[in-house]
Amino acid sequence: MVLRESFELAGHGHGELPIPTVTRVGEIIATGGIRGVDRASGVLPDDLSRQVELMFHNLIAAVELAGGDAGSIVKVTVHIRDVAARSSINAAWLHHFPDAHSRPARHVIETPALAGRMLVQCEALALAVQEIGG
Repeated sequence: MVLRESFELAGHGHGELPIPTVTRVGEIIATGGIRGVDRASGVLPDDLSRQVELMFHNLIAAVELAGGDAGSIVKVTVHIRDVAARSSINAAWLHHFPDAHSRPARHVIETPALAGRMLVQCEALALAVQEIGG
């Protein structure tokens, strides 16, 4: 029987909602919604570029928590409040995934109803590259 393991990324919880940051079943890793919050301060910046950068940083940290890494991310779906966010997303995307022959698949969806001051949010699928736990 394959066990499901759920993990909470420190500083990136879903408040009172019973939703894990990331879950792993066997070698498959799936995140919940990952936002651009500064995990050290708990602050969601007003600046779009900063939210995007923190979102990708938090995404990679969440995948690593479940035994993956940036290179094991298979697909990223990004929700944006406004299509103007695409240029910031592309800049951060190229920074985190510079090799044109080894990037995750990606889909961007305009989602005007993102909660509160959130300008971007993503979710991803990845494969585990290492064992976790003891």
